[in-house]
Amino acid sequence: MVTAGTAVEPSPALLKVLDGTVDLHCHSGPSPFPRRLDHVEASYEGARIGMRAALVKSHHHNTVMDLLAMGPRLADAPTPMYGGVALNSEVGGMNPSAVAVAINMGGKCVWGPTVSAAQHIEAHRHDDGFPHNTGNLHETEVSVFDASGEVSEQTDLVTRLVADAGILLTGGHLDGDSMVAFFETASRNGVTRMLVHHPDYIIKASDQAIEKMLSLGAFVEHELSMYDPRVKAPDWPIEQLVDWIRKIGPERTVIDSDLGQVGNPLPVDAYLLVVQQLLDHGIPAADIRQMICRNTAFLLGLEETS
Repeated sequence: MVTAGTAVEPSPALLKVLDGTVDLHCHSGPSPFPRRLDHVEASYEGARIGMRAALVKSHHHNTVMDLLAMGPRLADAPTPMYGGVALNSEVGGMNPSAVAVAINMGGKCVWGPTVSAAQHIEAHRHDDGFPHNTGNLHETEVSVFDASGEVSEQTDLVTRLVADAGILLTGGHLDGDSMVAFFETASRNGVTRMLVHHPDYIIKASDQAIEKMLSLGAFVEHELSMYDPRVKAPDWPIEQLVDWIRKIGPERTVIDSDLGQVGNPLPVDAYLLVVQQLLDHGIPAADIRQMICRNTAFLLGLEETS
């Protein structure tokens, strides 16, 4: 079992704020990228703060399969773990069949293209995309558009499948304009749970694009990994997250870990550190719980409203 990395025992007040947290961005393994803990270990880790649930994300495969294969080990694990599929080239890109498989197996999320998005490829052109030890994964670009520049039939069907299942759709690492088109199609087809990842990292979404996606009902996510100083990059000041919360409002903001990678703090340890910093910077406990408990529970389908 993994070893916790916090140096200071959390206060009862902090644990009260964190109780019922839902992490929608847990990078436990298996994965082609090196992970610090697997899904079962992540479940036991979550119990340290009374975590209600976690959604495990892989850029490369359907994580519902992992969880079903780990069923005997997860049977008595304390934190329910959920999975889904990211629409990168490893699963055929904007592939309705991959989405249908994930949904039929119990998937709770479809992530838009991440490592296969043009925006991600351009942002990481100077390196290998993300650090991993598997060699060339032969990833190719995935778009929501067809050759004519219109939203593709496959993209439209993906959003209809998500709508029928009532599950979460995220914009992945698409650029702002592509994500707006993706969410417009999704909203028109009845998707009610949508999430924008880290708009100021990789995606670089404009204020206009963010406002449009908010008007469609999307939530905006920020990651603890970007504000925990123990993570190498990006190393952003907590004031930047405070500004985002005040700009968007806690009602439409989500805070998740985006952690589990080798060399980074454990997800729970980041919650303990960064949430305490938010409290210290004047963000009310009720607002924090809105962002880490209620909004996230709604997006994962654990609650009907946020």
